[in-house]
Amino acid sequence: MMPLRTARYGEGDEVVALSDLLNDGSYPGAGDNVLLVEAGRRGIVVQVGMHVDSRTPIYMVEFAGGTVLGCLEEEIMPAGAARDPAPAAPAV
Repeated sequence: MMPLRTARYGEGDEVVALSDLLNDGSYPGAGDNVLLVEAGRRGIVVQVGMHVDSRTPIYMVEFAGGTVLGCLEEEIMPAGAARDPAPAAPAV
């Protein structure tokens, strides 16, 4: 049996989608591979569950606009974790 992976995020944490999130067939009312949430959209973790077979956390995230999706840790990051901008060019 795979070891249980500890959840990185908790309910109420603000996160950002790292990439475009497409319907994998599990989102009702939308066709397969339809864009549900674009990269960069912010959301709030509303529930944390566990995938039974892989024993990995699944995060129910309510994104701005009201879309609620189940996300893996690899698909989201903390909203406050800004990516480092490119270094500024030296002044001449």
